[in-house]
Amino acid sequence: MRGAEYAELKAFAAVVERGSFARAAEHLGLSPSALSQTIRQLEARLGARLLNRTTRSVAPTAAGERLHGRIAPLFRELADAVAEAGAATGEMRGTLRINTLAMAARQVIAPRLGRFHRAHPEVTLDIVVDDALSDIVAGRFDAGIRVGNRVEKDMIAVRLTPDVKMIAVASPDYLAIRGTPRSPADLHHHACINWRLQVDGRVYQWQFEKRGRRIEVAAEGPLVTNHSDVGVAAALQGLGIAYAFDHERVDEPLAKGALVQVLADWSITRPGLFLYFSNRRHQPAVLGAFIDCLLDRDLAAS
Repeated sequence: MRGAEYAELKAFAAVVERGSFARAAEHLGLSPSALSQTIRQLEARLGARLLNRTTRSVAPTAAGERLHGRIAPLFRELADAVAEAGAATGEMRGTLRINTLAMAARQVIAPRLGRFHRAHPEVTLDIVVDDALSDIVAGRFDAGIRVGNRVEKDMIAVRLTPDVKMIAVASPDYLAIRGTPRSPADLHHHACINWRLQVDGRVYQWQFEKRGRRIEVAAEGPLVTNHSDVGVAAALQGLGIAYAFDHERVDEPLAKGALVQVLADWSITRPGLFLYFSNRRHQPAVLGAFIDCLLDRDLAAS
């Protein structure tokens, strides 16, 4: 394969995987116009239309899907080979693509970015924040970070955090006016701040458990959101009761008395965060180094 043909195929794969000419051009270090010209050259050479373009989106045609399905594994194998060659010389280099929940990006990844970069300055981290549970294999990610019960069975999973309890919280002002719920059934008489699941758009049904008895409540209230910051802000402003999984957002308001926990004896435990990757490919050495950093094992080794 000539160099120009390789470049065309790599450009095509980048557009499909990022769903955007602009994002693919930025990743490849090209201008959008140069990338568009490269794709036109590839389509002309193959005599087939590979991408459907609109002003707002780009998606592969049936021919494009077939081509991408054949070349994507080859590019992954090539990237692994290059990474392994670098690791053999003791040098970490290349790009590591991670698909992660916003909560994990904020709590686990962000505090360790500087340390990882200082240890591996030749590695580029491509961190995509995505709460919609995208397919990391189809998206050509090296790994993903999800809540434990959302990790697919055929993946290799590494625990990053312990299991955590859900916390129902409300402001003192709200409780002074509406009273404090004593059981989950009392929530039917309260304003509740709901959470919309990004994976399928459903509104989360609040789950509680006490002495082996599990209850689900279809809570109602003045707000539905898919962002923890919005939900916690609403609770702080007295709009109602929020049920929080993201402790980082509620621990400080609880400590200051700006929020009060309710139904503590009914709280359920949810799985913690796990990093996962496909068991159909070798773990790149740079991914191992990233996992060590997230688990602070690199501190013990230093």
